[in-house]
Amino acid sequence: MFQTRQSRETVKINSRPAPHHSVYIVYLRNPRGDGKAGYYVGMTGLTPEQRFANHKAGTKAARVVKCFGVRLVPKLYAHLNPMTYLEALAMEKQLAEELRGRGFQVFGGT
Repeated sequence: MFQTRQSRETVKINSRPAPHHSVYIVYLRNPRGDGKAGYYVGMTGLTPEQRFANHKAGTKAARVVKCFGVRLVPKLYAHLNPMTYLEALAMEKQLAEELRGRGFQVFGGT
């Protein structure tokens, strides 16, 4: 809600939040020690690049990404972003299920 200085009338500027959340997928090298690669699926209000940097720096990091994360895989998610928080929650789960269904080791996406 926004009030104008002159009239003090309440004016609704935007009732829906702007979509600024993203889903992202990180390629993991040998996360289980069995020689197979894997993926981490997540969602964020930051850019995927900022979130990946935070994981690698240990800031609110998933251990598997900090230790085994190699790079982002934008070919799998970039066309989906941005989205609302609720859309990102649903998409994170959907992407993880799709990757698992293709036989990949997947972390996150809950």
